[in-house]
Amino acid sequence: MGSDSSSTVRLNIGGKKYYTTVDTLTQREPNSMLATMFSGWHTVCLDPEMGCVFVDRDGKHFRHILNWLRDGAIPTLKHTQYSELLREAEYYQLPGLVEEINAVLSRKEDEEDLTNELTRHDVIKCIQSERVRFRGVKLSGLDLSKLDLSYVDFSHACLRNVFFSRANLQSAKFRDVDAEGAIFHNATLQE
Repeated sequence: MGSDSSSTVRLNIGGKKYYTTVDTLTQREPNSMLATMFSGWHTVCLDPEMGCVFVDRDGKHFRHILNWLRDGAIPTLKHTQYSELLREAEYYQLPGLVEEINAVLSRKEDEEDLTNELTRHDVIKCIQSERVRFRGVKLSGLDLSKLDLSYVDFSHACLRNVFFSRANLQSAKFRDVDAEGAIFHNATLQE
C-alpha cells in the first residue's frame, strides 16, 4: 500500500469496516502505531478476501479513535466506555487521546466524590432556592420522602433506590434517569 497522504484506507477492525485517509491516520499522532503502519516505511498487507487492512481488535470504539484523529473530539460516554476507549487508545499508542481520557475520568471521579457526599439535608438546602437542578447528579439511596421537589430537574441523574414516598414531584423532569429500585409510593406525579 502506498503512502500517498490523501489515499483512502480501508480498515477492518475486528469485523467492523472503516474508511479513512492516510492523513487522518498519520497527522495528529505521528508516533502512533497507526501512523507507523501507514507512514510508507512499512509494507501493509491487505487481506485478500476482504480487500482491506485487518486489525485484530474490537472495532466498537474505533470510530472514536478515528474522530479523535480527525478533529481531536472526545466523545461523551459512560464511565465504563471511557475505560474501554482508554484501553484502545493505549493499544494504538495515542498519547494525546490517553491524556484526554484520563482527564475526563479524573473529572468524573471528582464529580462522583462530590455527589456521594450529598445528604438529605444538602438536598433540602438546594430545593429552597428558586431554580433547582440535579442534572447528572448521583443521589442513589437517599430518603427524599415528603419533600416538595416540584419542578426539580433530575435529568440524567442516578436515582437508584431513592425513596420518594409522599414527595411532591409535580412537573419534575426525569429525562434519561437511572431510577432502578426507586420508590414513588403516594408521591404526587402530575405532568
